[in-house]
Amino acid sequence: MANDILQINDLHKSFEGYVVISGISLSVRDGELSAIIGPNGAGKTTLFNLITGYHLPSGGSIVFQGKEIAGMQPFDIVRFGIARAFQRTNIFPRLTVLDNIVATNITHQKRNLKMFAPLKKMKSMYDKAYEVLESVGLKEMALQTSGTLAHGNQKRLDIAVALALEPKLLLLDEPTAGMSPEERWQIVELIQKLWKELNITMVFIEHDMDVVFKIAEKVRVLSYGVMLAEGTPEEISKNKKVIEAYLGEEI
Repeated sequence: MANDILQINDLHKSFEGYVVISGISLSVRDGELSAIIGPNGAGKTTLFNLITGYHLPSGGSIVFQGKEIAGMQPFDIVRFGIARAFQRTNIFPRLTVLDNIVATNITHQKRNLKMFAPLKKMKSMYDKAYEVLESVGLKEMALQTSGTLAHGNQKRLDIAVALALEPKLLLLDEPTAGMSPEERWQIVELIQKLWKELNITMVFIEHDMDVVFKIAEKVRVLSYGVMLAEGTPEEISKNKKVIEAYLGEEI
């Protein structure tokens, strides 16, 4: 459809004969905030790896904004407008919070940080980095070494690094993993805020059903590499196959 930013058709992935993704097809609407759920081994992270170019598909197609990207290199996919925040934070722990963002900007814009770089260009780059940090609530920690941040703030920084790539589609791999209840809901509020303010498409993997049902417009359920169900949170909560397989009677 014309308003779909991402279309996946009959996607397959096997590792040495072991099937991980088996014929998945889905469409992500431009501006959508959606979740992918399923147990460990369902194929969720592998699906993200296929979309972002970390794995080559065994078959099928991945179309982003009308262009086939299956099999492309990760850095090319990033430049097309897909960024990802990882389950395990993907930051430079010895750099300051600010320099993590600046380094990302330099790489994304194919620039080298030179001693005699024009001051105007460097100021613009740092100004932009501060804007990104402000959007995730880390501006006041800009000069702190990133490795000393609390876990929840490291996740915020990881999201900020992804945002510095100026994505049209942001993939979040278990953004609340390993967090305290307070940190978890702070990240949930941040995701909602960014989605509304930046007007980007977000797809996230999550195990916490409270989080999924609170913020996702659409939920997709994977089971052993196939799409078991997709629909609104209300529809998923009433789906008998989903309840039996994953969610239990607590739904």
